[in-house]
Amino acid sequence: MSTAGTIARLAAATATAGAAGIGYAAGIERRHWTLRRAELPVLEPGARPLRILHLSDLHLTPGQRSKIRWVAALAALEPDLVINTGDNLAHPDAVPGVLTALGRLLDRPGAFVFGSNDYYGPTPKNPARYLRRSGGRRIHGAPLPWTDLRAAFREHGWVDATHTRQLLEVDGRSVRIAGVDDPHLNRDRYPRIAGHDPDADLRLGLTHSPEPRVLDGFAADGYDLVLAGHTHGGQLRLPGYGAIVTNCGIDRSRARGTSRWGSHTRLHVSAGLGTSPYAPVRFACPPEASLLTLVARPTSTDTRRGTPAQATGGVG
Repeated sequence: MSTAGTIARLAAATATAGAAGIGYAAGIERRHWTLRRAELPVLEPGARPLRILHLSDLHLTPGQRSKIRWVAALAALEPDLVINTGDNLAHPDAVPGVLTALGRLLDRPGAFVFGSNDYYGPTPKNPARYLRRSGGRRIHGAPLPWTDLRAAFREHGWVDATHTRQLLEVDGRSVRIAGVDDPHLNRDRYPRIAGHDPDADLRLGLTHSPEPRVLDGFAADGYDLVLAGHTHGGQLRLPGYGAIVTNCGIDRSRARGTSRWGSHTRLHVSAGLGTSPYAPVRFACPPEASLLTLVARPTSTDTRRGTPAQATGGVG
């Protein structure tokens, strides 16, 4: 066979493999709804476990029935607390779908902060922008009905943690919850919630984008656990390498799952449940919700970087 023929065959094989990969990422994996479970030793010694369901980045549009059904079924887990770290919306008419998806979860204790895609709709973007650190002018889409969503959440009893410090009673424990507005939009004002609260049984920090400046604030104030989203886990991950980008200031190793931030604080970043309508692909990073079981700290010093998590999934 000639050299030209060999090159042509290789080019055709590469194109075929690329098309198959795109088809899998767009048609299968982005709907491979997955429940990630992790155990985090953040409670005082002797405390009984507390279960938190962490939801983030639904990016819901009308008609996403499979996603709505799967999220609604999570109510069967009966978590003690539900945390939502934003980017629920991807369409002006998505609020009813979000409320249907959350369903009976709205009857459980809950708290939330919003992300950029609760405030503004998605816009078409060059995918290459995600491969470099953002430094250019950000273009916002049309305003979304975030005030309607906030009103519905609050009507059901969920706490808006944006720039407030709230004290909740959850399963007989006092839980201090504080949050910031989306750092990705530079709307965070951590000094508004700064301060140490040694009397609470558990201290939770909420942020949509896990920017180091915000995580440093929570760690300095002695928060036990910070919950965030935004990264989509990288959305495209390479086996043996992990996330290609994080779309924020944290390193790639923290793009999803649990890790330490300082000597005391744990960080959990959800890979989220959706994608932008203009980038509807996931690879080696299925959409997820996280069930976090908080347990007592060991009496000896725990020097591990994080707690391994296990994921179980199914195509909806």
